[in-house]
Amino acid sequence: MTYEQGIGLGLALLIMAIGCAGSVLPGIPSTPLVLIGAIGHKLYFKETGAGWIVLTLLVLITALSLVMDYLTTILGAKQFGATKKGMVGAIVGGIIGLFFNLPGILLGPFIGASIFEMLGGREFKPSMKAGVGATLGLFAGAIGKLLCCGAMMLLFTVNVIWRSSSAG
Repeated sequence: MTYEQGIGLGLALLIMAIGCAGSVLPGIPSTPLVLIGAIGHKLYFKETGAGWIVLTLLVLITALSLVMDYLTTILGAKQFGATKKGMVGAIVGGIIGLFFNLPGILLGPFIGASIFEMLGGREFKPSMKAGVGATLGLFAGAIGKLLCCGAMMLLFTVNVIWRSSSAG
């Protein structure tokens, strides 16, 4: 690996680390930023960048993590007794919460699920329980995204080092 390739790998990994932080911090795209780092590296370094199979896997992991993020919130609410209205409320609350920084992101699914449950005629306590489930699902999604980011970074790094050592 040349000095330039090492610097490029380090820069790509820095971008990816910021993406990993986005798994738990609001406003930073998690796995999409990791994918952007890999694609940027490939565009600059061409044949010593990540291989096309690895890039395809990174795209698939990114898509999986985004779907998983929404599903964990919904399933968390469902596990704690939410109806379909509560699950929709968790999604709506999560989307609205994005506009209110970290407190909104944490409380949005809880408030959304709870309000939609109560609007659907459920009592206060079961509605709050559904909100707790939505919040726990949100945390599970964050852990899942963090694991996806770590797997993507590892796959990318191993592939780039392998390809760089094979090319030189």
